[in-house]
Amino acid sequence: MTFSFVIRLALISLFCLVLQIPEIQHWVIWDRGLISNGEWWRIVTGNFSHTNLAHLAMNLAGLVVICYLFTPTKKALYVLLALLSLTTGLGLLLTPLNAYLGLSGVLHGLFAYWALSECLGGRKSSIWLIVGVVAKVTWETLFGASQSTIDLIAANVATEAHAIGTVAGLLFSLGYWLYNRVPLQQNS
Repeated sequence: MTFSFVIRLALISLFCLVLQIPEIQHWVIWDRGLISNGEWWRIVTGNFSHTNLAHLAMNLAGLVVICYLFTPTKKALYVLLALLSLTTGLGLLLTPLNAYLGLSGVLHGLFAYWALSECLGGRKSSIWLIVGVVAKVTWETLFGASQSTIDLIAANVATEAHAIGTVAGLLFSLGYWLYNRVPLQQNS
């Protein structure tokens, strides 16, 4: 990880920290009712604010670990952060959730995307990373998140966001792989 990449992660962290300010957080929370009243930016911004500083620290640590493990390019990181934030926020509209805060759905998507990308690129051992994230999300969906996590973030864990992010990450990875494998037809 280069110094400039660390600076970019620090800027993402600072952005998330600013969104913790109560007067600002009020305007960025993913809130179904406010989204349906036209506050569409919340679909994306709700992913970058958190329930408390412990929640923020846990998610930012996850982002650092994912970037360390998979070493994405800056462009790939930003594009996927944007795509997965939008996809997670839109996907949550299909669930019964009324409010959401946190980056964890996006983090699940990033992890799934790069794990599958590695696997499709020839690193077959990365299949175990995919199995692991799918097993984790399946477990959470069936049995709920751990009580210690619920206590730490002072809220219920939005397992729906984890599932949406994981599925989106896998689909984006597969789509990108297929796009790069299919030769473009040239007009004659």
